[in-house]
Amino acid sequence: MDTATHLVMGFGLAGLAYVDPAVAADSTLAAAVMTGTVAGSQAPDFDALLRLKSNALYIRNHRGISHSIPFLLIWPALITLIIHFLFPHVLILHVFLWTLLAVAIHIFIDLFNTYGTQAARPFSEKWISWNIIHIFDPFIFTTHVIAIGLWFFHIVPPAPLFICLYIILAMYYAWRTIVHFQKTKEVKEKDTHYMEGDRYFLIPTVSLRYWHVVKRRSDGSYDIGSYNKRGLKWKKHVVSSKHPAVELSKRHKDIQSFLYFTSFAVAEVEQVERGTMISWADVRYWHRKQFPFVAVLILDKNNKPIDTYVGWLSEKRMEKKLHLGQTDA
Repeated sequence: MDTATHLVMGFGLAGLAYVDPAVAADSTLAAAVMTGTVAGSQAPDFDALLRLKSNALYIRNHRGISHSIPFLLIWPALITLIIHFLFPHVLILHVFLWTLLAVAIHIFIDLFNTYGTQAARPFSEKWISWNIIHIFDPFIFTTHVIAIGLWFFHIVPPAPLFICLYIILAMYYAWRTIVHFQKTKEVKEKDTHYMEGDRYFLIPTVSLRYWHVVKRRSDGSYDIGSYNKRGLKWKKHVVSSKHPAVELSKRHKDIQSFLYFTSFAVAEVEQVERGTMISWADVRYWHRKQFPFVAVLILDKNNKPIDTYVGWLSEKRMEKKLHLGQTDA
């Protein structure tokens, strides 16, 4: 989920912690637990600091080892140690357990997004993404904000309030999961061009009724479309270039970082003033008739790398960033 949602969930878990009699009876312990749940709800995303070194390094590692099984315990242990110095006399086990819950929930709900995590590390480096909940879900965020407001203004006691909230959210996640599987089945049935071996991936959007659709054909190409109450609509067919420069680009560490993250990448080759531009795009992300999540490498006339960019970018910004000038291919 996005940072704001993780933040409000950290405060929500602090409210839920009042079901613990020790927390409810001790305001200092409650403050320590809140510190732990808020920090724990953010901790797995501390790898965002890798952006300070390079975008490619960040993309390769974001939601990787920081969301792994070992860090499920490492993050709560580190946070609890710090809290122990801030609140030396509280019942530290309670702080650790509630912080552990915050970290665990962060990692778990990230599995429902398209971006995914490497939650199975060190046993597997596979990216696990269930494509069920959009990275920002208005219902999840809004219900938390309302509940936190009711708690803050002493309108409803925190324990029953957040018990109800998380029961509702558990039901919401279950419902969205069922809907996702139903809609995936519907898309396959409605696609008149289905062929044996085609696979369908429904990508959630902010709207509950609108899904992006990615069909991976048996030949490795992709169809990009949408599905809503009006039906299935295909918008673009994408084939990855077989140009020799595509294979050359795979040797560059920035392109390797991008391909390590996604198995939905396609390449396009263009001749520009500076040489040859190889653009890799993740076809899961379709916005305003383009793929904004890209990895771009420019090779000079001797096939030597002279510039790269990896990340989220519009076409105009990419041209400005890389100082591109197109020529006839």
